Amino acid sequence: MAGKALEDLFHDMLKDVYYAEKKIAKTLPKMARGAQSAELKAAFEKHREETEGQIERLQQVFEIFGKRATGKTCAAIEGIIEEGEEVLEAFKGSPAVDAGLLATAQAVEHYEMARYGTLKTWAGLLGLDEAVKLLDETLKQEEKTDADLTKLSKAVNATAMDKAKAA
Repeated sequence: MAGKALEDLFHDMLKDVYYAEKKIAKTLPKMARGAQSAELKAAFEKHREETEGQIERLQQVFEIFGKRATGKTCAAIEGIIEEGEEVLEAFKGSPAVDAGLLATAQAVEHYEMARYGTLKTWAGLLGLDEAVKLLDETLKQEEKTDADLTKLSKAVNATAMDKAKAA
């Protein structure tokens, strides 16, 4: 489409990730309830709190950009969340449920890291220095969450294997 510019793409992706974060915030309590590991439950609850802060930062980015904070359906996050719901249903009560939930959570984190990295770069190109700082704060938070989930996955995956062998 002729006439579309980086500003339009930035705004479009901003709406996409805003929708995704709001959807994630609604889904994390369900993931926490479905988790068997106390550590995984705690990780989901902590990320829910962080997600609320990320939503607030996104609202600030919209304001800096001069637009109203609105979302647009994000097919990517819808698909990842649907996969997580399938894991919950298919593996409920199974030793593998936590491993599946962790895999889903990391897919969410990787999606978010890709989006925030791109938005941060574009904000810089558009001269939105305050937005760059806000987006970078969220990007670093997502990277830390991913690293924490990776550490947790070692124990969760080992437990799933041990329980499967014992069954």
